Amino acid sequence: MNQKTLPLLPESASNLAPQVDALMGAETLFSVFFTVLIFLTILFFAIKYRRKSEADTPPHIHGSLVLELAWSLIPFAIILGFFAWGARIYFRAYSEPPGSMEIFVTGKQWMWKVQHPEGPREINELHVPVNKPIKFTMISEDVIHSFFIPAFRVKRDVLPGRYTTFYVTPTKVGKYHLFCAEYCGTQHSGMIGTVYVMEQSDYERWVGGSEESMTVRGEQLFSQYACNTCHLPDGKGRGPSLVGVYNSMVKLQSGEVVKADEAYLRESILNPRAKIVEKYQAVMPTFQGQISEEGLLQIIAYIKSLEKAGEEDQQ
Repeated sequence: MNQKTLPLLPESASNLAPQVDALMGAETLFSVFFTVLIFLTILFFAIKYRRKSEADTPPHIHGSLVLELAWSLIPFAIILGFFAWGARIYFRAYSEPPGSMEIFVTGKQWMWKVQHPEGPREINELHVPVNKPIKFTMISEDVIHSFFIPAFRVKRDVLPGRYTTFYVTPTKVGKYHLFCAEYCGTQHSGMIGTVYVMEQSDYERWVGGSEESMTVRGEQLFSQYACNTCHLPDGKGRGPSLVGVYNSMVKLQSGEVVKADEAYLRESILNPRAKIVEKYQAVMPTFQGQISEEGLLQIIAYIKSLEKAGEEDQQ
């Protein structure tokens, strides 16, 4: 009769998982080795140099600089090696690989709300294609959450008022757990979900025929809040043109130059007086409390599409 054994680690299902497991295994072996070595050394010295009688006087032992440097510098060098190993994995998780797709996650007590650029929206579920690099852009609507997929070996805090990102490539088709790993209130334990890793063809069928894309919904919100009456494409409106603004360098009235990334665009919508663009007046109203975090992500997706349109016009 086959019996299931309790696995020491969750299933490995991403490009980061084998690297994280190897690092943790090496650190565990290192810790166990030195723990046993120190214990046995103490036991050996306790027996060898024990006082055998009341008259027994231990000899004076002179220190060895070479020995002390050895047992200090060798473990230090090993620890530095672990640091470099971990840093390499860290930078891989936060460096964008070519050809990555983007998925947007909003944490809210007590659920995960997921948006796909193509249109689908999910609650406490996440569908992704296998062997496709994915960029997760996340934010919280209330308190600090933590997006944790054990099979991917990724855990990233989801913060209110600030976008956080990471990159991962699912490598194994299957169904996996999704948790919140940061205590976020009385129903924290219920903030769970399921990740479905699918073949590319299955994912395309799942996405196909879905609702409006994030770009379309963002354009609708852009018109609904009358943003298009001030931000004209030719730059002759009361606000600057947004064509090609995403990821460009913007000069402010203060003389400072900032990058127009997602955080800049979000701040400009919610607190437009924080960074006023050169040659423009502070006439834009705040939309704080009027647009949800999901809506902000949709508007930003629309502004990103204006960048693509601007590039096509120049070609």
